[in-house]
Amino acid sequence: MKHEPIWREPVSKDPRDNASGPGDPGSSGGEWWDDDGSGDAGAREAGGAHRASGASAASAGAAGAAGASGARDGYPGGDYDAADEEYGAGDDLDGDLDDEVEEDVEEGGGKRRGIWTWLAVAAVLIVLFPVAVFGIAYVATDVPAPEELANDQIAVIYDNSGENEIARIVPEAGNRRAVELEEVPSVVRNAVLAAEDREFYTNPGFSLSGYARAAWGVITGNPSAGGGSTITQQYVKNAVVGNERTITRKAKELVMSAKMAQEWSKDDILEAYLNTIYFGRNGYGIAAASEAYFGKPVGELTAADAAVLAASIQRPSALDPWTNRPEAEQRWNYVLDGMVDMGVLTEADRAAQVYPETLDPALVPQQAPEPGPAAMIKSQVLAELDREGITEQEVNTLGLRVTTTIDSTAQEAALDAAENYLFSDDMRAAIVSVEPKTGAVRAYYGGEDPNGWDYANSGLQTGSTFKIFALAAALDQDIPLSAQYSSAPVQSGDVTIYNARGASCGVCPISEALKRSLNTPFIRLQRDLKNGPTDTATMAHKLGVAESIPGIERTLLEENGEALGGIALGQYQTRPLDMAVGLATLANDGVYQQTHFVEKVETANGEVLLERENGDGERRVSEGVATNTIDAMKPIAAYNNHALGGGRQSAAKTGTTQLGDTGLNKDAWMIGATPQLSTAVWVGNVDGSALYNAYGGVMYGADTPADLWKYTMDNALVNEDWETFTSPKPVGGVAGAPAWSGYVAPAAPAAPAAPAAPAQEATPETTEEQPAEEAPPAIPELPAPPPGGGGGIGDLLPFPAPGDGGGQEPGGGGGEQPAPAPAN
Repeated sequence: MKHEPIWREPVSKDPRDNASGPGDPGSSGGEWWDDDGSGDAGAREAGGAHRASGASAASAGAAGAAGASGARDGYPGGDYDAADEEYGAGDDLDGDLDDEVEEDVEEGGGKRRGIWTWLAVAAVLIVLFPVAVFGIAYVATDVPAPEELANDQIAVIYDNSGENEIARIVPEAGNRRAVELEEVPSVVRNAVLAAEDREFYTNPGFSLSGYARAAWGVITGNPSAGGGSTITQQYVKNAVVGNERTITRKAKELVMSAKMAQEWSKDDILEAYLNTIYFGRNGYGIAAASEAYFGKPVGELTAADAAVLAASIQRPSALDPWTNRPEAEQRWNYVLDGMVDMGVLTEADRAAQVYPETLDPALVPQQAPEPGPAAMIKSQVLAELDREGITEQEVNTLGLRVTTTIDSTAQEAALDAAENYLFSDDMRAAIVSVEPKTGAVRAYYGGEDPNGWDYANSGLQTGSTFKIFALAAALDQDIPLSAQYSSAPVQSGDVTIYNARGASCGVCPISEALKRSLNTPFIRLQRDLKNGPTDTATMAHKLGVAESIPGIERTLLEENGEALGGIALGQYQTRPLDMAVGLATLANDGVYQQTHFVEKVETANGEVLLERENGDGERRVSEGVATNTIDAMKPIAAYNNHALGGGRQSAAKTGTTQLGDTGLNKDAWMIGATPQLSTAVWVGNVDGSALYNAYGGVMYGADTPADLWKYTMDNALVNEDWETFTSPKPVGGVAGAPAWSGYVAPAAPAAPAAPAAPAQEATPETTEEQPAEEAPPAIPELPAPPPGGGGGIGDLLPFPAPGDGGGQEPGGGGGEQPAPAPAN
């Protein structure tokens, strides 16, 4: 059966290839097709290209791939284009091409066909794979209702077991009230849209360009790449998926936002957003924010008011007008200009807007506080979360579960100790326990008043406890514990420095001077250091004492960058937390571990935002320096009648700070450690007045502070193994504290007796420590320390105060003499 050939229009779009015009059978621009695959010689000779249709074309392609040497349908030498199965007008129909050339042409065509095939497949996969993944995720994703997410805004802080609750971070009842969208004025809704999502009512719930920017930021590690999240995405992020900077989290947000936009109306989404977003000032939702900023219902908000609230959403605390008026106004103007651009505010109304006054944040009701110790732990946790990059918004909206380092056994021991041994209503204490091997804070007690002064985190004069840092500095310069120093009075300029009650060891090893807490040997020791007292400061900082705290730019140095000689005697202010950390580094053989309160942070849906791993720490001093300092401290707890139960090995030091020239003390300390736990204890009065022990006598470190320390340590370690410190390594050719004969030189002349305390009873002999100076300077940005107490850091008294027989280096601690423990 004869098949009529079919004419097809030219393939080329170049007019030069169609000179004869379409439909001209004799032109070279057209093509003849036989639907049975048989060629038409006439058409071929006329210059038209010949194609075969149907199965013949496919088989011809297969034949070419099998080595048909370019011949097709009986036409030898046909230049077969494997890419589009075409015989071109310039084909070698007469077979004049060289066979080798023809083979190369055919081989190139096969390669091109393979490349195009793979490209086509890759293109399909690139398009279809993410679409398929998105579709699967879309189907599998459930969108929760707003009421199911409300409880997720509560953050709970637990102890290190993850079971015992310490505190909660949650708005007080009534500081969050859901409102229906109809209750929110349109001007408020429009202000929020202008600030956060001007295309809210037209977008599909997500921004692909914003997702791409966020993904690029994750890939490149550039957080400033931005995200451009829609209101729907913000609601999903804050209420459901969290704010982790990963592509996976962003993909979850994208899928959830897309599905929410389909299942919820836009008004439902906006209502949920307005009722849950955090505006700062502890205000969740637009109703709470209206009260917190303006003290009025949301229905009374003006355009100017609304713009203030909408502006705060981006960075609630940073854009509060009371703390950052310039940036808050800049963002306020941005919102109002956006409302004009959206057509919801006229130019005339925009020009009439005046920035409104907001309430003082101090007048805004805050969350009902936990008991003092728990509230202070919560404050430390919140500060640490901020340092770790967990935002205020995440803390307030993601239902965080925070597992802390606090050990319930150790914490209860500290709380019980304070309850049992603080016998005066005016007496205050700080107790901090740190695990040397990890840096984890296991117990933290800063007082009972949740809104009051946190003594554990406050700069307080440390007395003789600071001698351990002077000793470590000397060991670091190869001055061994056996180095001999005179305990005679020492002259410092016009000032004569004494030991408490004229105590003396004659000339004795510096380790013996530490045990007795003699002052003058340590003044002489510091003179042998390469940089004098400044080396004591440098060593304290190495071991973990903060270089600055709020209100004190340099904790241990003067403006000229140097320390005064009284630093070894506790002249400067240091926090109990830092004293526990510094001693912990020594107890850990000189390896410092970062101090921390937080072990793990999870969101309500189980996403882990932070998880600590115990590292190797950082070596701050040599093992020799650390082990020898600890060795010199080992006898002190027993020397002061406060050895730990069962003979457990410890390393300790006492200290006091005198109240002016009264011969009485205003600060008393005991610090001490085992290999498992380092604890610092401070005791003082709320008004900075003189301290008296349980018998009415002058308070020293070996009195109430030692009672608190021993009780806390014994009970915190009750279930722990009995461990010993690492044996001291040689320093300056000597390892450890040398044995001493006990020779005591004649004591210095005694000074007049101290005035008796009012209504005192007879007291047992107590250990005494060197008195100090007048009250420390006030600490800005922290609650003022208790009033009263000694004078300026630089003041030195020229002679012993009446009755104290003590040295006059300011802030000094006195010599410790053994004393019987008070009856409990």
